[in-house]
Amino acid sequence: MPDIQPFGFFNINKPLGMTSHTVVSKIRRGLKIKKVGHAGTLDPLATGVLIVCAGHATRLSEYAMSSTKRYTAQVKLGETTETYDAEGEITARQDASHITAEQIETVLPQFIGQIAQLPPLYSAIKKDGRKLYEVARAGETVEREPRQVTIDAITITDWSPPVCTLDVICGSGTYIRSLAYDIGEALGTGAHLAGLVRTQSGAFRLDATIELDALLEADAPLAHLLPPDTALRWMPAVRLDAAQYDDVKHGRAIPGAVDRPDQTLARAYTPNDAFTALLRADGGLWRPHKVFLP
Repeated sequence: MPDIQPFGFFNINKPLGMTSHTVVSKIRRGLKIKKVGHAGTLDPLATGVLIVCAGHATRLSEYAMSSTKRYTAQVKLGETTETYDAEGEITARQDASHITAEQIETVLPQFIGQIAQLPPLYSAIKKDGRKLYEVARAGETVEREPRQVTIDAITITDWSPPVCTLDVICGSGTYIRSLAYDIGEALGTGAHLAGLVRTQSGAFRLDATIELDALLEADAPLAHLLPPDTALRWMPAVRLDAAQYDDVKHGRAIPGAVDRPDQTLARAYTPNDAFTALLRADGGLWRPHKVFLP
């Protein structure tokens, strides 16, 4: 396969038991793409939508990561683990045989909206320059700081005691492992995350993913590459004429009105409708923020 440098995203169904980093490495080596990254880590025991950025799309990963996520989460009541998921050692067991679906429904509203969530100790969040899981594995203790996260909706889709399956719609940065742990605490039984599937991340959906092996074995793998602006559809679009395109590609601002105060960024297209830049609103101007020459 030639040394190709594509520009876009792969929507991968991450295999069970594989790290997100390993998925990236396999695509980098298998497709011989120099720049590859991912937008939004999935734990090894999770599957589902993993957005893989190829080429200059790595510069757009922050916008892909900031979008709304949707998960199918299996929460097992009665067992707490050190990692808050099935990978960790069980630290406590409590009887959960008396819990009903109605009782679970009762505690869920407290986790909806903007809430303060304590991240798992076994996570990649950094404290004083070290990842929390590195501190935990070294047997040290560290004070974790709550983070503001947004959970839009939680719906019970199945109750097969002691496992409750939830459909969760949430914002970026939400730890579903922490949600499972907190639900267990609210019920007084303890709980851990027994299984997780990310079904949606912004415009990327599970029903449109490709299996990793299928991508690596495909005769034309780039046929599965999604355009770089797939992750930016929530932004307004600016169509540039020839003069404006020349200004933008040379870093010069162009006049432009913003329809709403929250529209701080826009995606810009060349006169031939090729995605070429992100623009940042500055008064009555659009200033080049990130430029990608077609």
